[in-house]
Amino acid sequence: MSDEPQQQGWTPQDATAADPPDDRDTGKEDKGPQDADPDVPEPEDKSPEESADLVPDDGPEDKDPEAPDLMEPETLAPDDNGPDGNRPDDPEDEDPDDPEDEVKAEEPAAAHAEHAQKKGRKARPKRTGWRRAVPTWRVTVGTLLVASLLVIGGLITGYMLVDIPPANAAATKQTNVYLYADGTHIARDGDVNRENVSLDEIPLAVQQAVLAAEDRDFYNAPAIDPLAMMRAAWNTVTGKGKQSGSTITQQYVKNYYLGQEQTVTRKVKEFFIAVKLGRNQSKGEILEGYLNTSYFGRNAYGIQAAAHAYYGKDVQDLDIAQGAYLASLLNAPNAYDIATHPENAKAAVRRWNYVLGGMVKEKWLSSESRTALDFPTPRAAKPVSGLSGQGGYIVQAVKEYLEQNGILDEKTLATGGHRITTTLQRHKQDALVAAVDDRVTSKLDSEREADREVRVGGASIEPDTGKVVAMYGGIDYTKQFVNNATRRDYQVGSTFKPFVFASAVENHATTQDNYAINPHTIYVGDSRRPVQGWNGPRYAPENEDNRSYGPIPVREATDNSVNAVYAQMAVDVGPSRVKRTAIDLGLPRNTPDLSPSPSIALGPATASVLDMAGAYATLANHGRHAKTMLVEKISKNGTDIPLPEPTAERAISREAADTTTAVLRGVVDGGTGSAAQAAGRPAAGKTGTAEEDRAAWFAGYTPELATVIAVMGQNPTTGAQTSLYGALGLSRMNGGSAPAEIWGLYTGTALDGTEVRDFELRLAPGADKPPPGQRDPREMESGDPRDPRRPRDPDRQVGGEDGGPYGGGRGNGGRPGTGPVTGAPAGPSGRPAPPGVPTVPGTPGTRAPGTPGAPVGIPPAPPPPAQPAPPTPAQPAQPAQPVPAGPSGPGGHNGTTGRPQ
Repeated sequence: MSDEPQQQGWTPQDATAADPPDDRDTGKEDKGPQDADPDVPEPEDKSPEESADLVPDDGPEDKDPEAPDLMEPETLAPDDNGPDGNRPDDPEDEDPDDPEDEVKAEEPAAAHAEHAQKKGRKARPKRTGWRRAVPTWRVTVGTLLVASLLVIGGLITGYMLVDIPPANAAATKQTNVYLYADGTHIARDGDVNRENVSLDEIPLAVQQAVLAAEDRDFYNAPAIDPLAMMRAAWNTVTGKGKQSGSTITQQYVKNYYLGQEQTVTRKVKEFFIAVKLGRNQSKGEILEGYLNTSYFGRNAYGIQAAAHAYYGKDVQDLDIAQGAYLASLLNAPNAYDIATHPENAKAAVRRWNYVLGGMVKEKWLSSESRTALDFPTPRAAKPVSGLSGQGGYIVQAVKEYLEQNGILDEKTLATGGHRITTTLQRHKQDALVAAVDDRVTSKLDSEREADREVRVGGASIEPDTGKVVAMYGGIDYTKQFVNNATRRDYQVGSTFKPFVFASAVENHATTQDNYAINPHTIYVGDSRRPVQGWNGPRYAPENEDNRSYGPIPVREATDNSVNAVYAQMAVDVGPSRVKRTAIDLGLPRNTPDLSPSPSIALGPATASVLDMAGAYATLANHGRHAKTMLVEKISKNGTDIPLPEPTAERAISREAADTTTAVLRGVVDGGTGSAAQAAGRPAAGKTGTAEEDRAAWFAGYTPELATVIAVMGQNPTTGAQTSLYGALGLSRMNGGSAPAEIWGLYTGTALDGTEVRDFELRLAPGADKPPPGQRDPREMESGDPRDPRRPRDPDRQVGGEDGGPYGGGRGNGGRPGTGPVTGAPAGPSGRPAPPGVPTVPGTPGTRAPGTPGAPVGIPPAPPPPAQPAPPTPAQPAQPAQPVPAGPSGPGGHNGTTGRPQ
């Protein structure tokens, strides 16, 4: 191109339309259209006239129809010469093939040339053809500027208008997790399988594996990544796979604050919330939230639930290979689960390798360590450990425990997210379940109607700590909803009798004839014998099979569970004192039917299996009651919740507890609980049966463990209590059968491998021999009908013909000194004088001072006094109390009482 300036007014169109300038010499070289330089200005020393002389004056026929002529300057209208006279051409009004348009184009072309000359620049060529559709650079720049302003304004507006919302309900839902003492799982309750953990609990290698899989620049990049979003969109459009292009922050926003719907509105909100969240929260907080809200498949939300779902362990126990596999699941949880989709194993391994490769690339893992890793095959998918089996019973018991002890109420617990470590020991729990299955469940026959009504409850406690180490609530919580270990609606029967004896020793009680009560004290064990010394309605309990034992020591009466002896002992001690001792040992104050009457000894109270285990644990712990504990630790989101401090206090003296243990050892060694010897350890215990055989109990303990087992009858349809007659193929169910067998098998297994310990007992003074002056029942009887130590006919006794040593004919309530025949000399307070003990002179039926201690003849009794003799200071008078009626009504056979077990 020539460097010479093009003359003013000259256009490329003129060059093609003009004749060759043969006879003209301008001193300048002509330029064609290809040499025109639109950016070089024309020289300013050229005048319009000189420029006009350079333009050839040819007719219209010689001109290019697409090149407009320039009109002479003098033909321009006056108002077209000013700055505002330059109007743009309208290309739509031109037709290049119409000759008339050529004439019409001359005037605006000339005007355009004139204006260009005055401005000192050349006239711009007219845009024609396809060039008309291409915007000029001015339009392009203006459009970009306006668009940029709109985008910036939109971003500012969106940032100001979109706030961080509260978390969605699904993201905050968690399960409550219940654990054994060793941290292994028992059960979960809640709609969402999620357990939040803090970032500190997640191994660093597992965190890095997730970053390698999802966002390797997480700690260095902003909350949003526009380039990644555009790249993901492009890959999706071009068929390279659907990708989100979201950072971990954006994914967390979607999981925690929004939802999973794929809408433009949600994406816009996600964008702005992520920006704000990146400014308001630390990277660590965001990563923690992301790991707790992400879905890993198998109904597992959050990495803690995923660790249990795929590897059966807590997240802190994951290794690098396992963490990398869980991280790979985030991309496609169900597809990469090779246990449920083995056909995708190769793809899952490739994804796992991709994650580990990213860790190596980011220098979070060495190549050597990477090479040494093997693919961690996950375990087979299992149902979430919910409330089936024993889990539901344990969850129910824990909830009751937390509420009753003021730790957490039901509403707070329902919010979820609690990690509750119980005191239950897994191997003992398994042993208890196995024992019940072996001795009861495996023997049930669906063809026997009674077997369909069998229920079992059990509880086991460490005596020195009060910790519940095992609990059996029923066959399956999803089938039987009532926890048989904690229900309080079955009578405890004769398992209550040890509390009566313990109260007697604790309170230094004496018999009606002033003998101290100890294991060798002689009582009259006749069936249906009315109790003496009771001011209430007549009460005459029946023994097992209506058997009368005659004079019998307490130890033997305990071995055979003689009701008559313990009913009388309760009156001798005082029913109110017995009740107090039972509460001190561990029974709740509000235990139903724990009434201070003679029948209290025979167990009409409906304490739970767990309550009774706590009370027997106190006896095993030498009279110190450790408060029952079921929860060792509880936390939420990594924060511990305070628990009451363990307490232990003296309930009864050690002498009282140990003397009771000495008596109860005989029940296991040769009494009704001999089946418990299967434990292979020194043991003490007591059997019991509820009214009409609706429940059978065995409560016992070793020095290390106190356990109570109850087999109950309940109609599966109506829920009514039923008799156990015929259950398990037995004619009768009593505490010495299935309950004692379960106890023996469980205790032996639970303590297997531990040192065998014997009881270290400190007996009460005189407990190792009979009270002074009381005859041994094995000595020959005198045969005198008034001798208190003679055998009697229970049938004649009931009718009043044979009132026994204390009287007790019909209608007098059996009060001392009021029967028609006392059968023994009366003491100063209306009680019979103990044999061999001198009595006060002048008192009817007494011995003179200095009389030898040997028994003497028994004179006739005096007429009954008008009023009952006042009680002695040692035995306060008992107010009249109603006696719970048995099937035969007051004074008859109380079925609660009847049978030694």
